[in-house]
Amino acid sequence: MSGIAPTAAPVLPIRGRFRPLGLPEVRVTGGFWAERQSINAAATLPHIEHWLERAGWLRNFDLAVHGDLARDRRGREFSDSEVYKFLEAAAWEIGRSGNADLESRFRAVVRRVAAAQQPDGYLNTRFGGPGQAPRWSDLEWGHELYCVGHLLQAAVARSRTRPGADDGLLDIARRAADNVCETFGPDGLDGLCGHPEIEPALVEFARVTGDDRYLAQAALFVDRRGHGRLSDVEFGREYFQDELPVRQATVLRGHAVRANYLAAGAVDVAVELKETSLLDAIRVQWRNAVARRTYLTGGQGSRHQDEAFGGDWVLPPDRAYSETCSGVGSVMLAWRLLLADGDPEYADLIERTLFNVVATSPSADGRSFFYTNTLHRRELGTQPDADRPSLRAAASLRAPWFEVSCCPTNVARTMASLTAYVATADDDGLQLHQYLSGTVAHRLADGRELCVTITTDYPHDGRIRVRIDSDDDRPWSLSVRVPGWATRGATVTLCGDTRPVGPGVVTERRTWRRGDEMVLTLPMTPRFTYPDARIDSIRGCVAVERGPLVFALESVDVPGVETVDELRVDTRRPPRLVDGRVTVTCRRVRAREHGWPYRADEAGAAPVPGDELDEVSLVEYHAWANRGPSTMRVWLAEAAE
Repeated sequence: MSGIAPTAAPVLPIRGRFRPLGLPEVRVTGGFWAERQSINAAATLPHIEHWLERAGWLRNFDLAVHGDLARDRRGREFSDSEVYKFLEAAAWEIGRSGNADLESRFRAVVRRVAAAQQPDGYLNTRFGGPGQAPRWSDLEWGHELYCVGHLLQAAVARSRTRPGADDGLLDIARRAADNVCETFGPDGLDGLCGHPEIEPALVEFARVTGDDRYLAQAALFVDRRGHGRLSDVEFGREYFQDELPVRQATVLRGHAVRANYLAAGAVDVAVELKETSLLDAIRVQWRNAVARRTYLTGGQGSRHQDEAFGGDWVLPPDRAYSETCSGVGSVMLAWRLLLADGDPEYADLIERTLFNVVATSPSADGRSFFYTNTLHRRELGTQPDADRPSLRAAASLRAPWFEVSCCPTNVARTMASLTAYVATADDDGLQLHQYLSGTVAHRLADGRELCVTITTDYPHDGRIRVRIDSDDDRPWSLSVRVPGWATRGATVTLCGDTRPVGPGVVTERRTWRRGDEMVLTLPMTPRFTYPDARIDSIRGCVAVERGPLVFALESVDVPGVETVDELRVDTRRPPRLVDGRVTVTCRRVRAREHGWPYRADEAGAAPVPGDELDEVSLVEYHAWANRGPSTMRVWLAEAAE
């Protein structure tokens, strides 16, 4: 127990309700997330590195050294950021596993990045070189500050997992951050980036370096947002969150990734500077977005044209954009709010989004990805070309790479740093927010060392056993979260005494002895979920959930049915768990063929009832489309009685 290392986590605020725990305080030892972290390390990271090289995005840094960028540069204006996200993911993975081969590859990439940095610290392969557009000449779409933000976050990950590393990344990032402060400070350009990201990155970089200039610059960018500094575009300034000051907005809106990143940065600024009004504004925006603009999966963004939030209750399943990156951004924002406030509702959304958006994007082998995450697939998908980047974000099946490949790298850095979202501490003990098999070890401010081991097969089993592995003569508190979906049937067992509990937090404060156990048992019976009546697109439909997992009806599980749209679920018969599979009872219906699809009488317009089918198996939503082309529905139409 002695010698517990300092916390290594993406977010380390100086104040708040809880203190985050990360590497090496939290370790995953088995189960759902351990398997995905292993795939991320063994398959996804090498796959990303391969494509960064193959697509020429890494080579851009080499071209910068030789002055050939204007002619030979490859990739979109933000492709540098994918290299930086790869570095961040690799840094977390090296910190997690100590992978020596990845360490060598990490250093090789850093050397190539370093060689491209200009003497004053500016670093970008799309702007500022011979024959290229000038620096900062396209703040709306150029993503220069966005790219710097991801560079800073990579340096934060490296500094926290390998303090004092001699690879030079921290110095590269510091010089780039200094250039940003000199260029955009109070006496510099009165501008900001069309894609927020620099804001949370600057705050965290200030926390790493102890230099408050970076915090001040982040606060300045937040204050500049919403005053029309960016040019108007076809989607409106709302797309950039630049139509309304952050403190005046009441809901997340516009481009969903941008909105979440900006809100995350605003929380960071508010916490550091004790800006109560700013933090209050983000709380309101989050609650309204969750209540009215978030899919059952936790996904956000229902408009394809601008990757944006729709209006309140506009959540069509077949047009769900639900970008993987907006899911990552949502986790980032909710985690910061959880650290600030301690409200378990934030952890509930994190759980839902991790299992049903972030885990859905990568294929089972970790080498192809969904950019968007629809909740309804009407037609069989087409297999993307494995040798070419996909041109379409809304690919019908997971693609190995995209012309805009932000999602694979975002998944990789999230998976590698996943333990940072599991547990926290305060002056009196430990809090468990997400459930996985592993260990949590932390030294309190008074020197007491606390250690617990969690054993569970969650999310497939609802029994979470927490064993105390430390001794202390003084009492301390252990808290566990009862998810919001566990409205009936959850229990906590302590020293042989079992009692029912409801959604929220269960805290037990006592003098714990080594070997003591707290067992949380969550109800895992499959259940129907009904939508708010104001969501027009799914009225008359139900979904099926079990624990934190959303389920889908996929055509590969229904022989003889090409499209699952032919099926209606019988809600009089609740879903069941049969041999490890969740099943529902469905009836097949056939459409009447008309020359005109509207009728004067309801009976004439209704489909022809068919025979009742045997129970049909559902698939965990995160695992759909792993067995070839299929049609799919999350929201199932109810059968007429």
